[in-house]
Amino acid sequence: MRIRPRRLRRTPALREACAEVRLAPEQLVQPHFVLPGQRTTQPIQAMPGVERQTVDRLVEQVKRDRDLGLTSVLLFGVPDAGKDPRGRSAFEGTPLVAQAVTALREAFGDEVVVMTDVCLCAYTDHGHCGALTPAGEVDNDATLPLLAEMAVAHARAGAHVVAPSDMMDGRVGALRDALDAAGFSGTALLSYAAKFASAYYGPFREAAHSAPGQGDRRGYQADARNARDAVRDALLDEAEGADMLMVKPALAYLDVVAALRRESRLPVACYNVSGEYSMVKAAAAAGLVDEAAIVRENLLAMRRAGADLVITYHGREALQKGWLR
Repeated sequence: MRIRPRRLRRTPALREACAEVRLAPEQLVQPHFVLPGQRTTQPIQAMPGVERQTVDRLVEQVKRDRDLGLTSVLLFGVPDAGKDPRGRSAFEGTPLVAQAVTALREAFGDEVVVMTDVCLCAYTDHGHCGALTPAGEVDNDATLPLLAEMAVAHARAGAHVVAPSDMMDGRVGALRDALDAAGFSGTALLSYAAKFASAYYGPFREAAHSAPGQGDRRGYQADARNARDAVRDALLDEAEGADMLMVKPALAYLDVVAALRRESRLPVACYNVSGEYSMVKAAAAAGLVDEAAIVRENLLAMRRAGADLVITYHGREALQKGWLR
């Protein structure tokens, strides 16, 4: 036999030399849940190892993460009061996430990339991602100016990247226009471009207190059966001015990540979501899997499918414990 592919697999050094994809800390984005108040952390029961934190504790944690090599964060607000039908606390006054952005920029300048989630679900009293019509449906066009105000509030505080996750039609264009008009043409847009109506979000909804009070989000999030439709959503967002595109969730939608990578020249991100994280944690706690090996394999699969950035709750522990090699 002249052709033996296993020749290049014989030793660790050979395998490393011939690896097609690698994981670097700079390719990982660590999500954070921000609480009002001071000196408080709250463990999230459904997500072992993940906490909600007040801004002061967040700054301390991000410093430790930066020292590990984690240099990008994605912020979610968890307000404890002030919810209303239009989610006004997301953008009026000095919103919680804007406070966190300001504190992080003061502490780290441009050393840490500060990304913010732009969606109203955690701020509305009904838990949906936008304003509702009298019939109880999400009003796409009435939601756009609310999201735009939220994005501008985050940009004004110093966010490097705003990331709309609401899945309203036309929201990327609306946010781009609003940011430019307010003087924030340098603020980048990472669109949750292919965000599926998924069963993998359960632990996140506990973490962010963002479950809808009635109904579900299938009327505006992508259908799990439809890859072409999801890619179409993403390419529309690119045409409206998105700077980066995201697929969410990751593991069950790697075919969509690969398809989008083929179709677009923009950076592609994927979100290794809460359900994916918590299932690994539960399996590892039960002794069913090697946690280090499965986390590394999952993250490499996302990179291999074409993701340039991976948003993951595993990042900190993976770096602390040397799981990526």
